[in-house]
Amino acid sequence: MSWQQTSDTPPSARMASLAPSLQPNQRRVIEAIMADRAATVEYTAQVLAEQVGVGRTTVIRTAQSLGYDGFPQLRVALVQELALEQNASPPADHATSSKLGELRAGVTNFGVGLAGATSALTEEALRECIRLFDEADRVLVIAHGLSSPLGLDLVQRLNSMGRSAEIQYDTVSEQIIAHQLGPKSVCFGYSGSGANKATLDAMRAAKLGGANVVAMTSFAGSALAEIADVTLVVPPTSDSFQDELIRTSRATLMLITEQLVDILIAYRGANGREALLTSLSMLGDALQE
Repeated sequence: MSWQQTSDTPPSARMASLAPSLQPNQRRVIEAIMADRAATVEYTAQVLAEQVGVGRTTVIRTAQSLGYDGFPQLRVALVQELALEQNASPPADHATSSKLGELRAGVTNFGVGLAGATSALTEEALRECIRLFDEADRVLVIAHGLSSPLGLDLVQRLNSMGRSAEIQYDTVSEQIIAHQLGPKSVCFGYSGSGANKATLDAMRAAKLGGANVVAMTSFAGSALAEIADVTLVVPPTSDSFQDELIRTSRATLMLITEQLVDILIAYRGANGREALLTSLSMLGDALQE
């Protein structure tokens, strides 16, 4: 049995209505979710399964019984529900507050969070990522939603330093190209949440085609990290899946991307420097007084 009502019915209402009709193990999953919805949005299906003492498949089937495609979609619905409840609280009076002060406070808080930006990166993953970029016959970058600017920026930076790369925004063409990459190619995917369906589909296609799959994401236990051969984990400044979906800041990922390209230029030695100088010369020719 699955949910048959409107798509905007909140998850709590679905769980309350359907729980009595579900299997005992699925009811246990729902009870765990309802006991702490805020904690649940930070879990992967596997983590929740371990918390409850059931199989990962049971968690996924529970989400599907509630009318969602899978557990990631249930997590997003829970984030939306929690955000709506928070917004329903009496709002703070910002009418007379200093907007410059608010901006400075936000930048300061972000700066404090940057201290942990590299805390989950490993030397092994970084070296392997650089090596794969350097040796690849072909590089395809995958990025959708609010990660799209990251993908375009990486492609432009790679091309400017002599490492040819491409990006596709038609999802069907993207999957076809990803599947055709082959073992000497790299498919590099961005997703802060690690749960973007279009990104996951393309990365899986690349994996099936034999390409080296590299991911940059904010969560080590995400679906994207599970697919990737090499994962660069860049924690969000709040270290929260819920905040990642609501705030959707990509500034930290952008900073790491810039540094990654700089390291690649240095790794490629004279070839990297020569390509960069050529690009700078062309940029100079394109400028006018």
